Amino acid sequence: MVNSKTVNQIKSKIDSQTIVAATKYVGADEIRQLVDLGISNVGENRTDAFLEKYQSLQDLDITWHFIGHLQSKKVKKVINKIDYLHSLDRVSLADEIQKHRIEPLKCFIEVNISNETSKYGLNVSDVSSFCENMKNYDKINIVGLMGMAMLTDDKTVIKADFLKLLKLKDKLNQNPNLEINYLSMGMSNDYLIAIECGSTHLRLGSILFKDEV
Repeated sequence: MVNSKTVNQIKSKIDSQTIVAATKYVGADEIRQLVDLGISNVGENRTDAFLEKYQSLQDLDITWHFIGHLQSKKVKKVINKIDYLHSLDRVSLADEIQKHRIEPLKCFIEVNISNETSKYGLNVSDVSSFCENMKNYDKINIVGLMGMAMLTDDKTVIKADFLKLLKLKDKLNQNPNLEINYLSMGMSNDYLIAIECGSTHLRLGSILFKDEV
């Protein structure tokens, strides 16, 4: 159940950032409640769940974000139904998008800013060459970078991870052929730190359903 008071409290803490509701653990009814409260950007992690919710909610004006790891073999099922992809992390995925996407897709490159082997994403040092490679794909429009900070209570570590992504964005934009405007970083446990570090898109899940924040 969505708590309107909680949602309004979160909105009061952010500036111009876009809240992308991470709906992995909720259904279509909760998404409808979020849309009623003005949150119309919705992010899903799994293809099957996305397709089910997409089908149920076609009557609503939703901007759909795919925020999880997208398997190459499942690209065809979802790629023309989403507005943003937050997890472009390999050439093989770009190949599948190029093959099946009708219009250019707004993509965030996923970067492993915490250097954890358990996480997907490109190494910071590989992003520039990856961007150069993406110029050969006319169905891919690189609009931003996505990263997840280390899961820790140490705010210094979290901030350092997020600042890596901000610094990388600024470095990439020195290339006149690139225009990376967005940073998708910050989740329920660290979104306030992400805002301090320049985030434009906050992927918020559990916090939207708490009784208070």
